[in-house]
Amino acid sequence: MKARANWKVFLALVAVAVAVPAQAQMSFEGLDLGGSKKTPKKKKGGTKPATGTGTEEGTQPDVPLPEGGLDLSKPPPDKEKKEPAKAAPTMTFDAVDVGGKTGDRQRVDAAIEQFKSDQFEEAALAFQGLVEDPAMAGLAVECEYWLGKTLYKLSMYHSALAQFSKVLAKGPQTKFFKSSLEWLFFIARKTVNEQVVLDEIAKYSNFEFPERFKSEFKYLLARYNFVRGKALDEAEQKGEADKAFDEVKRLCLTVPKGDAFFPRAKYLEGLAYFRENKLETALEAMKEVVRATRLDPAAAATSEDRNLKALRELAFMQLARTHYGAKQNRNAIFYYQKVERGGLQWLESLFESSWASYRIGQSEQALGNLITLASPFFKDEYFPESLILKAVIYFENCRYRESLTIIEDFEAVYGPVQDELEVLIGKNMEATEYFTVFDDVRKKNKEGVKVTGTEELMERILNLALTDKDLKKTVDSISELEAEIDSMGSKGDTFKFSNLAKQLIETLKAQREELIKRAGLMAKGKLEFELSALKTLRANALRIRFETTTKEKEFLEEQLAAGGTADVLRKYKIRYGVSDDQLYWPFVGEYWRDELGTYEYTLTKGCIESKSLSE
Repeated sequence: MKARANWKVFLALVAVAVAVPAQAQMSFEGLDLGGSKKTPKKKKGGTKPATGTGTEEGTQPDVPLPEGGLDLSKPPPDKEKKEPAKAAPTMTFDAVDVGGKTGDRQRVDAAIEQFKSDQFEEAALAFQGLVEDPAMAGLAVECEYWLGKTLYKLSMYHSALAQFSKVLAKGPQTKFFKSSLEWLFFIARKTVNEQVVLDEIAKYSNFEFPERFKSEFKYLLARYNFVRGKALDEAEQKGEADKAFDEVKRLCLTVPKGDAFFPRAKYLEGLAYFRENKLETALEAMKEVVRATRLDPAAAATSEDRNLKALRELAFMQLARTHYGAKQNRNAIFYYQKVERGGLQWLESLFESSWASYRIGQSEQALGNLITLASPFFKDEYFPESLILKAVIYFENCRYRESLTIIEDFEAVYGPVQDELEVLIGKNMEATEYFTVFDDVRKKNKEGVKVTGTEELMERILNLALTDKDLKKTVDSISELEAEIDSMGSKGDTFKFSNLAKQLIETLKAQREELIKRAGLMAKGKLEFELSALKTLRANALRIRFETTTKEKEFLEEQLAAGGTADVLRKYKIRYGVSDDQLYWPFVGEYWRDELGTYEYTLTKGCIESKSLSE
């Protein structure tokens, strides 16, 4: 009987609720009086039942009703009873609205509607106001999440990343945690440097990611460990570096073949094995990259195709370098020639293949490649070692006077460059100051400012440093942050002069300072590397000069002893044959773009007994 009495009270309350006019401001937060999720049929003369409020994560759960439902068409049971009326218990509901929404919920939904109507600036300001309102603490995480989405729509990707980071910092217990993780991937695809996102992704490596992002997540995490491993190697922490590279291999092996991220992961895996001197495994990994990046030449090229093409060329370069390191020079030349003419790696492939050609006695091909590198089309490129190779080839062919002349040219050009580098590094500047040096060069390049002499060569070195992939991406990220700060000026006045805009700019400037420090350290490391390499080249040049002078002295002594009749040189047999798809055309000092990369320099005379190195 007690349960039955409670049921009567419940029916009485429902009757009271139905009898309340629609204008009354009553709501049951989180309560849906609409019954099941199916839309109820509207009865004649009746009022439309109130429905629950949906959010990004779904609707509020329905309240279970008694078996058989409630029949509201009959009068309430207590009116048919003859029993004395009992006083109903007092019940209060704060901020109740028969529409099913609290005032707070309505404010959030109004901002969401602005977002859905593409009013992104207004929506961003609305969400920021809700986040800062202490009364909205219960919905603050949801508002932060929506603010991140809105900033993304405004193409403010670094600001959006900072916002989603705040949501993720709240922990996985929030219902927006998993969605915020997904947005990290969207941002990684929009920014020029995924490293700014990798640090954030790595924090949550132990959480389950949605299936569609698993391969991308594994690749990005492998990339994070690869960069970390390189840094540890440079810091001479080999044990920790080994662990990082082991993690690279483990993660790369979990990316399935045929997946869009398979070739990128395989490339990282190959580099990790190359580091361990496991050359056969490294070669096979790079061949997998080449096989996975074959493109249909007839299909229209997309941005993704261009990325795959660049990856394919990097794989060819790594295959060539691996064979070169194993002294398999003909195999190295084969892969160097696979690099597309005019591509990003083309000049580097020409230079490196010159050494492989020299090793097997193909001096004409080696010198021909160096002619291309010395052409006016590539005057801004930095290949100091090309002069060393040229001097060695002339020395090996007993052309001592020419070899000495080349070494003198090398000293005249690169001696002052070494002095400038030593002064720059000797200043022991702050990291930000080293970045400023690079930034000045970047701005000069952008503005087309021309420099000459030693300053021009220094600019070449700095440009060479910018070819370092990680440094260039970091510098590009700084430019991206600067562009995002500048974009505030194009926004509407309400947004531009708001507290939100001020906070975003301060955050972006802080991020920029951090990246500048990172870029400065990388720049200093690159300058120190180039200085060390230049010192080595000058030491080699000094050895070549010493050897050449000694040989020339011996030759002159032989001539003197023979009464001037001794000769160290003989005429070479000149070969004019070319491949079937080429025409022979003598070089008369003119450079043509379509001839670049096809030159062969014919040595007309050399040693009586050839001293060229064999494979």
